[in-house]
Formats: sequence, C-alpha cells, structure tokens
Amino acid sequence: MTVVARAAVRTPAQPGDAVPPPLAAGPAGRVRRLLGPAWPLTALLALYPLWWALGLGVLIFPIMAVPMAWQLFRRHASGMPVRLPPAFWLWLVFCGVAVAGFAVLDVDPAGTVPASFGERITAPTYKLGQYAALTVLLVYAGNLSPAVLSQRRLVNLLGWLFAVTVAGGLLGTFAGHFEFTSPVEMLLPDGVRGKGFVKSLVHPYAAQIMELVGDPAPRPAAPWGYTNTWGNNFCLLVVWFAVAVFGYPTRTRDRVLAIGLLAVSVVPVVHSLNRGLWIGLGAAAVYVAVRQALAGRVRALAALGVVLAGLAVALVATPLGGVIERRLDNGKSNGVRMFLTEHAVAGFQESPVLGFGSTRNTQGGRQSIAVGESAACERCGNFTVGGNGQLWQLLFAHGAAGTLAYFGFFGYGLWRFRRDRSAIGLAASAAIVGSFLAALWYNSLVTPLAFTFLGYVLLWRNSRFQIVSRSVEPLGHNGHQRRS
Repeated sequence: MTVVARAAVRTPAQPGDAVPPPLAAGPAGRVRRLLGPAWPLTALLALYPLWWALGLGVLIFPIMAVPMAWQLFRRHASGMPVRLPPAFWLWLVFCGVAVAGFAVLDVDPAGTVPASFGERITAPTYKLGQYAALTVLLVYAGNLSPAVLSQRRLVNLLGWLFAVTVAGGLLGTFAGHFEFTSPVEMLLPDGVRGKGFVKSLVHPYAAQIMELVGDPAPRPAAPWGYTNTWGNNFCLLVVWFAVAVFGYPTRTRDRVLAIGLLAVSVVPVVHSLNRGLWIGLGAAAVYVAVRQALAGRVRALAALGVVLAGLAVALVATPLGGVIERRLDNGKSNGVRMFLTEHAVAGFQESPVLGFGSTRNTQGGRQSIAVGESAACERCGNFTVGGNGQLWQLLFAHGAAGTLAYFGFFGYGLWRFRRDRSAIGLAASAAIVGSFLAALWYNSLVTPLAFTFLGYVLLWRNSRFQIVSRSVEPLGHNGHQRRS
C-alpha cells in the first residue's frame, strides 16, 4: 500500500499522461481551481448531493461527460495518446450490441404488452446515452496522470460518497416522507414532470414507501433514487471508505469518527429491508477474508473477525435483529422476481444472440394477464422484464453477445490485475466481484456502473503507477529524482 500511495503523490507526469489546459480566470476559474485540474470528475463526485438537490441526479453524468470528452479531444489533438483500459474492445462490443438492438424494438416477445417502435424508443435511448457518458468517464479517469488526480484523492472521493450514502440512508429511515420539488423539476412543463420516469430523475425524495413486513414503511433511497440502488451503492462504496480511512495514514480522531459512521450505518442497512444488500456485505466480508488469508495477513483477519462479532452482538441486543427476522419471514417480492426471471429466460431463448434491444412490460401480473398497473395499485402488474437484475436485463435486452461482452470486460480486469494485493487492489476486486453477485437482483445503470468503472480505473491506474514507481529512485542529496 505504501508504494501505491507514494507513486500516486510523488510520481511526475509521464509522457502521454493527460494534462488539462490552464484554468480560466474569473468565478468559473476560481471554482475549477478549488476542485483541481480534474474538475469535471471531482465536481461530479464531490458535489453529488448538490446535483441531487437541484434535480439533476444521474443526469449530471452526461452533462459532465461533455467537458471530459473535450479534455480527451484536446489531449488527442495535442499529439498525446489516449490510453484505453485493458479489454476495452469487449466494452465496445457491448455498446455495439446495444445500438443494434434498436432494430428490434418493434418486436413483441411472447407475454409482453404490444407497443410500437416510437413508444419504446425513449428508454433505450436514455440508457445508451448513459452508457456513452459512463464510457467517457472510464476513459477520462483512466487517462488522468497522478499529478492531476492521485489514487488517494479518487479513493477519498468515493469514500466521501459512502458517507453521503449513509447520511441519505439515515434521512430515509427517520424522515422517510421527506421530499421536495427541485429547481430542475420546476422548469419542466406539467405534462412532462408528471411522468413517472421523469419524476424518478428530477424529484428528490428520501425513501421509497413499501409494504414488505406489514404496514407501509420507508426504505432508504436518497440520494440514489431507488432503495435497491441505495443498497447496491452501499456495497460498492463501503470498501473505498475503508481504504480511505485505514489504507492511508490517518489521524486517530478521524479513524474513531469513521468507525462511528460505520456503526451508525447498520441502522439504515437493516431498515432498508434489502436482502440483496445483506448478502452482498456478507459476500464482500468472505471475499476480503479469503484474500487476506491467502496473503498471510493475520491482523487484518482478526480485525475483520472483531467487526463481525460486534455486528452480531448489536443485532441480538437491539431491535434491529427483529427487523431482519421479520423481513426474512416475509418474502413478498420472491414471487415477482421469479415471475420476471422466467420471462427473461423465455425471452432469451426466443432471441438468444442480440436480445430485444430493451426491456418490455409483462401482460398482467403473476396470477392473471387481466391484472395491470393502475393509479390505485401501481405494483399490481405490467412488470418490467429485466427490472429484477442486471443479468436478466442483459440476457433479455442484449442476448448472449451483449451479456458475455459486458461481464467479460470486468472479468478480464479481475484476471489481469489478480496479483494486486494492495488495499486498492483488494477493494477494487471486491467491488467488481460484488457487482457480479448483485447482477442477480440489482440493475447497474447509472451510478452502480459508474462506481464499478471507477473501481476498474483504480485497478488499472494502480498497475501503471506501480510500474512507474519502480523506475524512479528516491530523491538524491541535491533534491532531484534520479531515473534508473
């Protein structure tokens, strides 16, 4: 870990590394100087609570992709190469399959609601736009030199978003009905902002109110829009919070506060009633334990054991354990998930290579095709095929070609960097492995995929920075670095 931190901070920019143009004067220039030369990425992550409150939310990703793409263009125009992540061609194959899927949007798979091409074009266009924006994010972040954005700073930004996730979870737990009209929402025409899809993008709310264990109760969602996305992001970000606090030299006071935040985070984690989150955290703990055992890090294993023991005691000694027990006894969503999984598999068998280009709505519900969504019962039918997990969405919407390319890209990264035993390497691989497991019940677009990409970037940059650090000797007596 020490080698990685030193390389990220002290290594000078290398030939071909991205160096942004000088920052402009005036208020905009002052803001950019405050955020640093990598201001599009820093502003995206550090100011996400602001974007959420303004009603931008995930819309900020395509917005910030514009200056990121411009900096990449300036880099290319200046003669510096734009590096691409390992196996990037696999990701391009996935994007190509997604584009090809537009040709079959007018096809009506068995058991789905018939619709025209025009009626279906909105969702896949939005998704393709977000995939394109996140692709720019991936390439941009990977091409920033350590002098522009160090590994530690990027880790800290992701750790900060974990703290934001916990704060949003507490808000959703104790003020579940909190919501407000955002500035962006106010600017939209009534006929537009009233649509469910648009409202989910621009209307900030603390929680989703659902009836899972009796009476309707709030399940934390802020600032990520959906409670399942909140749980997915919690799993993806907690590893970076741990690296930010324990992987670098940190003041004792800050570590105590961090431990307190982790302890408090148990409350929204439990009240989210999110079994996928619970499974994901358990799987992450097992993965980390196995990697630490293989590396012979007994102290790390002991610390992990203490944390797990403390968590077990807390669940037994507080009402939180009862909440978990009631949730496990009430599997109301199991039937819907199985119903959608069966439709996804059937659709994959009907179009196994390229899929159907996007999701579809089922005819009716589990009991009858006559049951449908209505104002009085929004969750009674017309479920979204592929809405119950990234794996099922990929199989149905993009077939075997898209599914293999999508998971193949991340899988190759895991294999390529499997020998990275640093704290960053462990956290990134744990996040990517966790995203594979979460694909069984969570959808990844937008923010979960963005954080998975940034984990991939940290792995990729870690490898490059370690190679650089081995070619640079310590400072000489005259203060200049000597190259080997």
